[in-house]
Amino acid sequence: MSRAVDHFADRLRAAPQSRLQRGAAAAALAAARELSRWAQRLEEPGTESREMPDAGMFAAADQILVAAHDLAVVVESDEQVAEAVRLVEEARQRAGL
Repeated sequence: MSRAVDHFADRLRAAPQSRLQRGAAAAALAAARELSRWAQRLEEPGTESREMPDAGMFAAADQILVAAHDLAVVVESDEQVAEAVRLVEEARQRAGL
């Protein structure tokens, strides 16, 4: 999982501002929020999830990294890792990176 998310984050950091504005940053933030909610559900079952804030397009790479690394600490199976990788790859494709 870390290889997929590191690759996506590197591509986001290298992307021009225009690409980030056209949706790459939004795709990364949406994926980061989904991964963050998932990690929170595993860590604190039955509690209401907190939403990752929008810290701006230039923070999207860091946000996806943090969310993925938080999830990596609490995943319970290889299937969950595979699902997380799929989510990251889909977000990278939506971002056009």
